[in-house]
Amino acid sequence: MKKIIRNTINTVILTLAVILAVSCSDEFLNVIPEGTYTEDSFYASDEALGKACEPLYNRAWFGFHERSMLGLGSLRANDAYNPYFTAEFTRFQTTALTSEVTKAWSSIYVVVSMSNSVIDGVKSKCSPEVTQAAKNKALGEAYLMRATAYFFGLRIWGPMILSENNVDMMLHPIRRLNPEEDVFKFIIRDLRKACELLPEQNEKGRATIWAGKAMLAKVLLAHSGWDKPVRDESELAECIRLCEEVIDRSGASLIEYENLFRYQYNYSPESLFAMRWAPLGPWGTQNTLISDLSWGDVCDVGCWNNNMCAPIDMIELYNEEPNNHEAVRRKATFFIPGEHYSYILSGHGGYTYPKNSANEGWMQVKKGVVGSKEDNDNLIDQQNSPLHTYIIRMADVYLMHAEASLGNQSELTGGRGLESLNIVRNRARVSTKDKITFEDIIKERRIEFCMEYQNWFEMMTWYRWKPDYMMDYFNNSQTRGYEIRDGGIRVNPDGTISWFVYNHVDEDGEKRWDTLEDYENSSYVPVEINTSNIFIPYPERDRLQNPYLSPGQDTEPYDFNKYDYD
Repeated sequence: MKKIIRNTINTVILTLAVILAVSCSDEFLNVIPEGTYTEDSFYASDEALGKACEPLYNRAWFGFHERSMLGLGSLRANDAYNPYFTAEFTRFQTTALTSEVTKAWSSIYVVVSMSNSVIDGVKSKCSPEVTQAAKNKALGEAYLMRATAYFFGLRIWGPMILSENNVDMMLHPIRRLNPEEDVFKFIIRDLRKACELLPEQNEKGRATIWAGKAMLAKVLLAHSGWDKPVRDESELAECIRLCEEVIDRSGASLIEYENLFRYQYNYSPESLFAMRWAPLGPWGTQNTLISDLSWGDVCDVGCWNNNMCAPIDMIELYNEEPNNHEAVRRKATFFIPGEHYSYILSGHGGYTYPKNSANEGWMQVKKGVVGSKEDNDNLIDQQNSPLHTYIIRMADVYLMHAEASLGNQSELTGGRGLESLNIVRNRARVSTKDKITFEDIIKERRIEFCMEYQNWFEMMTWYRWKPDYMMDYFNNSQTRGYEIRDGGIRVNPDGTISWFVYNHVDEDGEKRWDTLEDYENSSYVPVEINTSNIFIPYPERDRLQNPYLSPGQDTEPYDFNKYDYD
């Protein structure tokens, strides 16, 4: 068994070496100029070292993003639903055999392994020509990426296997999981180091100190309440300070909401940290979700949209706004019957999402649908979009600031934290609030980040702080698993949206709008979220290789003194 596992990990590391050595474009992965490699001097210049870090922004994350992040980050949060496409995430039916779970686990450890390789390379394989500034940037990026990967993993599985040395992992592949508290300690240590090393300004799209500070703020906010009844006030205070540093000093700012999801704005002032997908890049460097989310009417490359629709509770959240029913964020997140999108099919006068004479239609996902070739400078193809995937954007910092300022209070009635939340609402052109509660934080995040593959991860941090509250929210405030088809959405005269669940008609065959009363349908699968399915099981393939991943196994404290961290 050990031989099989060691051979598997050897293959992974060999694959990583090939990835780092083979160019995917003129800009990507040309690690060193031809002919300059020696065993003792792998990174021969600042440019070579910089290019060695490029795969950390795309190839490393590819398996996680390809379809797993959609299911784990958005569908589990009930951002959207279709019973015929990855429905197991919304229904909480994922198992150890779910392929996207296996891909996510593997990809997170690809990020970890590639980060470890960069760190080792900077420390031992740089020529004298490589400057200290270049080394610092590379190390900062690697620590940031490794921490981010583990932070995703922590909120999916809980305990993780911590690694900062690829050779040691190859030689000792069968090891116990490390406890959640040690995973947090590891992540926070890496992020503090990243903040020491990253520059205030970097090449376009590369991480800066502000990305590091924003990620550290997010992790501290999560840790402040993780498995604690009361959030840690010192960590809340540091989160607030870090957010205010980013707000006041980074130069980042909010842009028009709809433009956030157009590739031409990939490098906007709002983007602090993102997975950067290559325009027409080779397999492993591109955003494949274009084909899962788009369809022939709006896209002229191979797409097979499975008609993923807004769920009932998202529709009702949009309807809560008394003035304009969240028109700005709603239109950018879901196609609305009768709405016109000037930047889709732009060469043909734009695209109007269809409706019938009764104002009825569908409400399919809009985020990730970038239009046709002509809308994207011919830089899209089947399963190949250049649209970046945000890890943190500036609106996230504002909402973290608001949440940390609320802290353990029942409500927040003033101060910079309340101002931060209202800045986000002002951009969306919805009414501002004179006070907020934890419920307001949940609602604001769900609307702001719906279908950005992030909401479930936030929900997990809330669950680990307020398990009873969030379990009640999942099972009683969310409406999961109900199928809405074409003709199941109606735009009312006052701008609100009405919904009709498929095949829910009265005795005369008339649609029963905005109600689930007496609903019965053999296709409906009731959804119950409980303590046994809130975390995802470790992949079966890896459990067979490493029995310590099986249920009931003890975790093992991580030895933080084993390696020279500096």
